[in-house]
Amino acid sequence: MILFILGTVILVQLGSFAVGNYLKERFLEDVVVNYLSTTIRTLRSAVSQIPENRRAEFIIEASQKRWYLLSRTDPYANRRHRGGTLDAPVPSPRPPVPEAAREVERARRAAAQKPPRPPRLTDEPSNDILKIVRRLNIELDDGTRVGLTRGPTPRMFISLQSDDDGTKFIREWLVIPLDRIQPPNMHAITIAWLSLTGLLLILAAGFAWHITRPLTRLTLAADKLAQGRPERVTPAGPNETRQLGERFNAMLDALEESKAVQQTLLAGLPHDLKSPLARMRLRVELTDDVTFKEGMRNDVHEMQDMIDQFISYVRGSDLATYKFKTIDIGHWIEERVASWHNAGSPVHLRAQPATAAYTSADTLSLGRVLDNLISNALKHGRPPVEVSLTVADDKAVISVADHGDGIPAERRAEALRAFSRLDSARTMTGSVGLGLSLAETIVNAHNGRLRLDSSDSGGLLVTVTLPLVSPSAS
Repeated sequence: MILFILGTVILVQLGSFAVGNYLKERFLEDVVVNYLSTTIRTLRSAVSQIPENRRAEFIIEASQKRWYLLSRTDPYANRRHRGGTLDAPVPSPRPPVPEAAREVERARRAAAQKPPRPPRLTDEPSNDILKIVRRLNIELDDGTRVGLTRGPTPRMFISLQSDDDGTKFIREWLVIPLDRIQPPNMHAITIAWLSLTGLLLILAAGFAWHITRPLTRLTLAADKLAQGRPERVTPAGPNETRQLGERFNAMLDALEESKAVQQTLLAGLPHDLKSPLARMRLRVELTDDVTFKEGMRNDVHEMQDMIDQFISYVRGSDLATYKFKTIDIGHWIEERVASWHNAGSPVHLRAQPATAAYTSADTLSLGRVLDNLISNALKHGRPPVEVSLTVADDKAVISVADHGDGIPAERRAEALRAFSRLDSARTMTGSVGLGLSLAETIVNAHNGRLRLDSSDSGGLLVTVTLPLVSPSAS
């Protein structure tokens, strides 16, 4: 989300910069050309009213010695025709320079060692000023010619005579030095734009972090809830995320209350059934019918198993009773499997790491997980049951596999729910469907993961992944 907001800000800034630059070049150029064309027409009209011998003095005085008049002699005025050829042009004698026109001479000589020549007009724009000059020559349709010299101090030339067909020799040019026209400082504009963009990015990042931080905390809390370790969140951020945090806490309260009711029910039900069950067992023993006695014994035994499952589920799901300590998981697995094997059950330890591996666990609840998995494999699968332990990527993986029919992939999520009994995949043997659900709850409390899969023999493969710790961890 942060990257999306930052990317949007950057795109908006780039778009604004591009649109602004286009509008500047498009409309500002139109305004400047219209203004200059009007000014040039007015200036030509005003200068034409001044006598020719006073124009230079008038231009200097009117421009406060910033502009001057360039007058040139017609190079063809004194040529003579000799045998079809033209003699070299003979320059006309220069008239005495009036006192008022001395300023013109000094300005011209100060501008360059050689008198400035009228520029060659070109339609090829090389910069913004040449663009304007080109458009001025198009806009001024009365024969006015506008030129521009290049160099460190460019000068603009405006003809004071019309040149409608482009062949007339122009004798008088109004020269306007452009040394006061400075190009815009694009570096300063670019730095200012980048600074503004950076400020907007910082503000956008802060705003996005203000929004996403509560959502990130809520995501972590939801993950912990899925692992069986609910944790409340502190409502923060905008009003919407604050309300979401409050609703999440209310949901946790409702789940906690529901869980408390469930545990109370599960804990009270076995206790209430103990007395009737004991009376039934006594009456069974007092009867003389052997067939009836044997059937009732099996029913009572099955009921006792159900009660024991309820009690185990209530005790195993109470995380407050867990006492974690560091254990050698390889040695612990070997002892648990040996106890089943020594009791005559077809349970075998197939693989074990060569070196010691340690994990933090509550041995009582973790032993209940392994016993439930082995017991389910013996009841609902087919022997032998194979247990193995492998270590990889700082994880200890306990595997329990049987040789039965397994559980279809589409029903494995259902098998992990409490009170779920897969009659089509398992036989009815008095199970209430709490074994796998209890095992997953305990594994989640150990920051591990329980997964159902298929073994190489086609039976059910249950893997329990637990994080490893250092031997010194307490």
